[in-house]
Order: sequence, then structure tokens, then C-alpha cells
Amino acid sequence: MVSVQKWLAGVTCLAAIVISGSAFAARADIQVTLQEANAKGDAGAGKVLYTISNTSAAPLHVLKWETPLNGVSGDIFSVALGGQPVRYVGRLVKRKPATDKDYITLKPNESRAVEVDLSAYYEMYRGGQYVVKYKQTADTLVREAGSTVAAKTSGAGASAITLETNAIPLTVNGGPPPSSKQTSGDLLGAITGAVAGGSTSFASCSNSQKTALTTARGDATTIATNAKSYLNANNTGSRYTWWFGAVTSGRYATATSHYANISSALGNQSYKFDCSCAEADTYAYVYPDQPYTVYLCGAYWNAPANGTDSKAGTLVHETSHFTVVAGTGDHVYGQSGAHSLATSDPASALDNADNHEYFAENTPARQ
Repeated sequence: MVSVQKWLAGVTCLAAIVISGSAFAARADIQVTLQEANAKGDAGAGKVLYTISNTSAAPLHVLKWETPLNGVSGDIFSVALGGQPVRYVGRLVKRKPATDKDYITLKPNESRAVEVDLSAYYEMYRGGQYVVKYKQTADTLVREAGSTVAAKTSGAGASAITLETNAIPLTVNGGPPPSSKQTSGDLLGAITGAVAGGSTSFASCSNSQKTALTTARGDATTIATNAKSYLNANNTGSRYTWWFGAVTSGRYATATSHYANISSALGNQSYKFDCSCAEADTYAYVYPDQPYTVYLCGAYWNAPANGTDSKAGTLVHETSHFTVVAGTGDHVYGQSGAHSLATSDPASALDNADNHEYFAENTPARQ
């Protein structure tokens, strides 16, 4: 029996299908399959059908924001043209750490599918044959990852939960870059060009929100400048290693340039703060190629002015996402995850926005 749900997510129409029963062979606990969307008019449009299936013997809990089932809000696909990565230009979101309500339950042999217009999120205006793959891992996608399916059902030992996915060729007709997006070539002068005196404008913000954001921008400039000064002094203490891992000259130079750009942007560029987002568990989001507009959401207004996950720190986080500043992504959220990332994968920590925020907030203080 098949039940179908359709809904709209953002500007892209996503058709969500819940299927009881799956034709996939049980080669992995979770299978993600991509295929080119074949509805009338979809050929060459950059659309794929994403299907996620639980092929294990037990229910599994899947983190919604690591899938496109409720819309794409992060760089979750690998897209390449001619062997070169294609940039993600969709929104990048600072969220609270995941709770139970952020997961969906997939029963054994249950699948969910959704059509995704990748051209709405990736720079795919050039015509050609792209290669597309879902790039998330079981550890980030499935709550039970690291435990075993068999242990839940029989108490017997088994290997960790596995995820299998495929890569597909995707022919795209191409066309002019959408007028609402800037391409990398359009952005070259965004930091080095004329500065409008660090002006601030607002959209859909109350007077109290305007006041809070004006203060937060000043506080964010202060902590970003402090971070820049720490690095310019060639400090290599626990403050650096806790958030960015082992010191190498190349990574240290990258971190130094990131905070120079963040401090300069917050202090000198023209920002627009949009308060229209009502998502309760989201702090803020930006589009990386649209400096310097920041969308503030429900969790932001409950954050402290300074300290961990603060209003000021959130602005550092979001500013680091802009392509012309540091071009960071969102690999993990929260202090625990950020520290673990620094220990296990310093290069990814240097590409993670929360690590940049926590280094600048420096709470609790480290030397």
C-alpha cells in the first residue's frame, strides 16, 4: 500500500512520498538512491528523485535536516561538472542541537522519497553532464549510528549501521545565472570594494529587535577583532587547539585570514538584518553568495547577548558563511560536536561555522 504526501518547501516544489515496503535488496541498513526526475518537462532541468530506505530489521531515526525531505537547508549533495565541484548557494542555517522532534522514524522496509530541484541550490546554470551524489554519512544522518541494528532486535553483536548511496549522471540544459543569485565572479570586489561605512538596515524588525541587533553587531565586531588579535600574535594555546585542532602553518594562516575578513566585514560592511523568520529552533541563516544579509529566527531572540551561542556569536557564525569572508559550512552544531571535530578532523573544523563562533566567544575562556 502506498501513501503520498506533497508539500512545498521554500521556492522549490518538493513532492514527498511515503512508501510502506521496499524493492531494495538489504545490502546496507540505510540506502539513499538518486535518479533523474522523469516527469514531463523535467529532463535537463536539474531535478532528481531522492529516495531513502530503511533496509534493516529495526526502526531507524533519521535527522530531517540532513535530508531534503523538508527542503534543502545545507550542502548535503556532491555536485560536479567536468570533475570540478559545483558550489552550493542555498541557505546555511545555525540551529540548536538536534532533539527527538528533529528526527523522522523509518520502519523496517519503509522508504521516503522527494523530488529535488538541485539547480535551486547549486550553481548549475552551465549546460552539461553533471555528476551528483548524496554526501552525508550514517554518523550524521542516523541517530542509532554507532550502535547496531542486531543488538536492538536480538542482542547479538553486529557491525555498525551502514549507509549506501549511488552517484548519477545528470544532464542539465543550462541557462543564464538566476538574477537572485550572485556567481563567484560577481563577488570578487565585495570585501575589497567600496565600503559604505558599516551601515545597518532592517526588514520586518521591531524597534526592540533593531536595538538588540545594533548592540549585537557591535559586540560581534569586538569578539571577532579579539580573535583576530590572538591569531596575529601567533598564539598557539588551548584556545586555538580546542576549537581548531593541531597547529600547522597552513591551517593557522587560514584561520588568521578568516578572522581578518570577519572582523573587517562586521566593522565596515553594510549589513541587512531580516527578522521575518519564525522557525523556533533556528538561530539564523544566510545565503553564502548574498553578503551581507542575515535572517534572524526564533532561537536568536532567546539567546544571551554574549557568551556561548550568543547573539554576538551568531553574527560571527553567519558572517563566516559568506563566500567572500570565509566560505564556511555547517558540519556539526554545538560546542561538544565542534570540539570533537577539531580533535578528529582539524581541516573540517576550520570549515565549520560553529568552530569559528566558539573560538570568538571564548566561553569558557581559554588562553
